[in-house]
Amino acid sequence: MSYARKNLKNVAGAIAGIVVLAAIAAWQFYLFATFTGTAGGANGTSHLWWAVIMTVFACGAAFLVFSVFVQHDTDDDLHITSTRRA
Repeated sequence: MSYARKNLKNVAGAIAGIVVLAAIAAWQFYLFATFTGTAGGANGTSHLWWAVIMTVFACGAAFLVFSVFVQHDTDDDLHITSTRRA
């Protein structure tokens, strides 16, 4: 049984968190792309920076979560030993 199957709830929660981070990044980029400006002269670059930051967090979290799937499972090791012949 793999490490990911043992902790399916944790992996599913982490994947849901990644989806939320990606959705926030997409929403912030949408706000940047459709920004019309205000009377104060703001140009909406804060939305772009939030989108970049959330994208970096989502990619980093995805790397960490999916690295679990390639992790070596020590429970599935098969140790073969032989006796020494004299």
